[in-house]
Amino acid sequence: MSTPAVPRVRHDLRTIPVHPAPPGREWWRSSVIYQIYPRSFRDLRGDGVGDLPGITAEIPALAELAIDAIWLSPFYKSPQKDAGYDVADYCSVDPIFGTLDDFDALVARAAEYGIRVIVDLVPNHCSDQHPLFQAALAAEPGTPARDMFIFRDGRGANGELPPNNWQSHFGGPAWTRVPNPDGTDGQWYLHLFDSSQPDFNWDNPAVREEFERILRFWLDRGVGGFRVDVAHALIKKSGLPDWGGTADGASSVGFPGSAAPMFGQAEIHDIFRSWRKLLDEYDGDRVLCAEANVDPVDRITDWVRSDEMQQAFNFAYLNHPWEPRELRRIIDSSLRAFDRVGAPTTWVLSNHDVVRHVSRFGLEANNLRSGDGIGPRDSQPDYLLGADRARAATMLMLGLPGGVYLYQGEELGLPDHTLLPDEFRQDPTYHRTAGLRVGRDGSRVPLPWRVNEPSFGFSSTGRSWLPQPGFWGRHSRDIERQDPFSPLNMYRSALSVRRGRGLGAGSLAWWPEHDDEGLVAFVNGNVLVAMNMGEAPVQLPELPVLAVSAPSALEGTRLRPNRTVWLQLD
Repeated sequence: MSTPAVPRVRHDLRTIPVHPAPPGREWWRSSVIYQIYPRSFRDLRGDGVGDLPGITAEIPALAELAIDAIWLSPFYKSPQKDAGYDVADYCSVDPIFGTLDDFDALVARAAEYGIRVIVDLVPNHCSDQHPLFQAALAAEPGTPARDMFIFRDGRGANGELPPNNWQSHFGGPAWTRVPNPDGTDGQWYLHLFDSSQPDFNWDNPAVREEFERILRFWLDRGVGGFRVDVAHALIKKSGLPDWGGTADGASSVGFPGSAAPMFGQAEIHDIFRSWRKLLDEYDGDRVLCAEANVDPVDRITDWVRSDEMQQAFNFAYLNHPWEPRELRRIIDSSLRAFDRVGAPTTWVLSNHDVVRHVSRFGLEANNLRSGDGIGPRDSQPDYLLGADRARAATMLMLGLPGGVYLYQGEELGLPDHTLLPDEFRQDPTYHRTAGLRVGRDGSRVPLPWRVNEPSFGFSSTGRSWLPQPGFWGRHSRDIERQDPFSPLNMYRSALSVRRGRGLGAGSLAWWPEHDDEGLVAFVNGNVLVAMNMGEAPVQLPELPVLAVSAPSALEGTRLRPNRTVWLQLD
C-alpha cells in the first residue's frame, strides 16, 4: 500500500493582513472571561446546589487560568423555573445561593486576584412571581401596572385566540391568557420564553427607569459590568405583526432574520446608549456584553458601536462546523466587521445554552439548534474525536485577537452528559416540547473537583441537583492538575502564553497561501497559529514550539489532524 502524500505549505511567510492591532488598550478588548453557572460550580452548604461561598473558595483555582473576569449566570431571587433566568427580585440573592454579604465577599476576594465580577442582567423578561407582574395581573387592562408588560386583547369573536402567531423559544405559543380581576376571560401576555417569564414592555419609560435603578444597585456594589441576556429582544415591532419564520429569529427560506418583528429593532439602541452613559459615570472601565443572537455577522456590530456595548458574543463562531473554509470565512468576516466599528471580536465555543464543544465536535453532523441537547436516544458523539477537536479548536481560539469567553468545566475537557435520564431533566424546553427537544441540562451538570470525594468534590454530602456521570472522576480538577498533558494544563499553558505575548491585543494575517485546504493558519504578532482540520499530517516550518493542543500534535515538523500548534516566528 502506498503512503499518502503529506500536504505541504509554502514557507515564505508572506501574509495577507486582515486585522491590525487595535489602538485602544482597554481591558475588555483582549479579556478572558470565565462563565460560572453558580448552581453547578461548587456547593459548600451540602444541599446539592452550588452557592456563592463555593465560588469564593475557588477563586485561587480560577486565578491559575490567567483570566480577567468571571461572569455569573443569574443568582437573583427566583422560583428557579428556568434556572434563575426567571427573576423575582433583581436586587437580591436567592437564598439557595447565599446572601448579599456573600456576594460582596466574592467581589472582594476576586479583586484580590485582579479578577472582575460581571453579572447576568435579564431585562427582556422576569418571573411571573415578580411583584410588578403580580400587580399587573391584579390591575385592569389599560392601567399603568399592566403597561409594564405586553398585554393584548386576543383575536377571534371572544378574544379566544392569541394576539399573533409568535412561538416561544421553549416550544408552544408565546402568549398566555389570564383572567380579569372579576374572573372573566381576560387579556393575553407575551412571553418569548416560558409562560412563567412575561416580557417587559420596553416602550414604557417606567421600565427603563426601573432597570437604571437595578444597574446602579449592582454597580454601587462593585461589579465590573453586565452580560445582557437576549439583548436583541427588548423592543418589538409596532403592531406585533405575525411572523412566518423561526421562533428564534434565525434566517430561514423567505424569512430573513433581519425582518423578525420580535428581534433587532432599531429603537433598541437608544436603551443601550443610555446604559453606556450610566456605566461611564463609574470608574474602573465597566463593561456591557450583548447576547445578541442575530445574523449575519455584520448586524452584530450594531450592538458594539463606540457609544453602546463593548462586547457581543459571536454566535457564528460558536456554531462553526468542523470545516476549514467556513471557519476561515467566519473569522475573516468577523474581524473585518468589528474593526469597522472599532470594537473587539468576542470568541466563544461553549456556554450554558449549547452542547459543550467536546460533544458537538464529536458528532458526524453538527445540526443542533440553539437550545437543543443530546439525549440517550440520540446518536452519541465520538468522545475521543470530539476531545481532540475541542482542544485544537480552543487553542486556535485562544490565539485569536480579541476577547474570549470560557465556560466552566471546558478547561477540564468536560463533554455533555448525553445519557442523562429523562426523569432528572429540568430545562423548560424539555417539558414544553414533551421531550421532543431534550434541552440544555446536559451542559449544566455540576463540576468534578476531587476524584475520591462524594459527588467528586462538588458537595461534601454527595448531593447534586443533576446527577453526574460515573466517568466524571477522570475529569476531576485534582487529577488533571497532576497530569502535565491534561486539558486543564493545556488551558493553563495556552492562557499564560496568550497573556505574556499579548495575543488578545494582537493582529491577524492569514499565513501563507497554502496547498492543503485542511489547514487554518494565521500570524498574530510573532506567533504562528496553525490548526489541521484535514485528514493527513501537514508539513510546517521548523520553528520553536510555544504550545500544542496535545502532546502528540507534531510528528517532527508535521502537524497531525485535529491538532493545533503555536510556533514562534522570531
